[in-house]
Amino acid sequence: MKNTSNVLAGFGTTIFEVMSKLAIEHQAINLGQGFPDQDGPADIRAVAAREGEEGPNQYPSMMGVPELRQAVAEHDSRFYGLSVNWQTDVLVTSGATESLAASMLGLINPGDEVVLFEPLYDCYLPMIKLAGGIPKFVRLDPPNWEIDESKLRAAFSDKTKLILMNSPMNPTGKVFSREELELIAELAIKHDTYAICDEVYEHIVFGDRKHLSLLTLPGMGERTARIASAGKTFSLTGWKVGYLTATAELTSRIAKAHQFLTFTTAPNLQKAVAYGLAKEDAFYEDLKNSMQSKRDRFRDGLQRIGFTTADCDGTYFINADISSIGFDGTDEEFCRLITTEAGVAAVPFSAFYQSEGARTNFARFCFCKRDEVLDAAIEKLQDFFGKRD
Repeated sequence: MKNTSNVLAGFGTTIFEVMSKLAIEHQAINLGQGFPDQDGPADIRAVAAREGEEGPNQYPSMMGVPELRQAVAEHDSRFYGLSVNWQTDVLVTSGATESLAASMLGLINPGDEVVLFEPLYDCYLPMIKLAGGIPKFVRLDPPNWEIDESKLRAAFSDKTKLILMNSPMNPTGKVFSREELELIAELAIKHDTYAICDEVYEHIVFGDRKHLSLLTLPGMGERTARIASAGKTFSLTGWKVGYLTATAELTSRIAKAHQFLTFTTAPNLQKAVAYGLAKEDAFYEDLKNSMQSKRDRFRDGLQRIGFTTADCDGTYFINADISSIGFDGTDEEFCRLITTEAGVAAVPFSAFYQSEGARTNFARFCFCKRDEVLDAAIEKLQDFFGKRD
């Protein structure tokens, strides 16, 4: 048989699938893959069920049902002060991942350079390469994940087509500061590049940190696409409902790729998400407070065991330094060990690097689980490492 895609041949099975399968085999608590263990709000799910019964259940508009596009425009005005024309500036996709894929395919020509921060979510690089883009990595290092300005400036050139960024950032838990975003904006404007912003964790930001969308900065409105997701905001990751906000011209370019990918998304789910986006401020505050409480609970448990943890200002994830408890193997060895022997699954942090010199002394744990599950995981880890001592 002839060879399959040369691009995809270089990528194995996603680490989330590998670790989840290993967790199932060993009946381990799965803190590897990033999904909550409780379904989202009952009233949102009820709207989806009702709309599915009442219909219609045929193809909706390629751009998304009017109800959801209007709700996204109102949401972006409410939280970011953006003026969005729902008819031209909003695109609904089958998950934020499809928004990302459509953006890469719709904007990149072979040979275009793409700046992206590393460590990075695993789907970014395959999408860029499938579109013919050339990645230019900018490394962020623990424990604070700060941008090295000189490295970022060096990554941009006249060949740069776009910068792809994620804030709040998976897997680091970093929330980009205004100063960092202003630097990114300066370089994007200077080199006339697009910015694709993965903001799916926009409402999961802790402490005094605030999520600021790059789309709101001066000079960035015409060149930035903001991507968000019902999966993370409403704990409904299986629904795969994403939405993108950009100028009419930029949205239309991305929609040209979207029409040949999934084309559209289940209409009953779209209408339920539209209902959800209009929820009162208390809902969004409760989401933040709940996830912050879980982060604190699990972080404190890790630190009692003896782990040092990197900064985590948002998302579902916290990273533990495995060398801080005297483990001298790799992060993959560590994650396999705790999954098979301690009964707790995590993801090796090196899986989020594609360039040379990956960090191999961190493990990423997902804390968006019920408190009793987090407590049980800490207890298992404490028992296991206590016996090793």
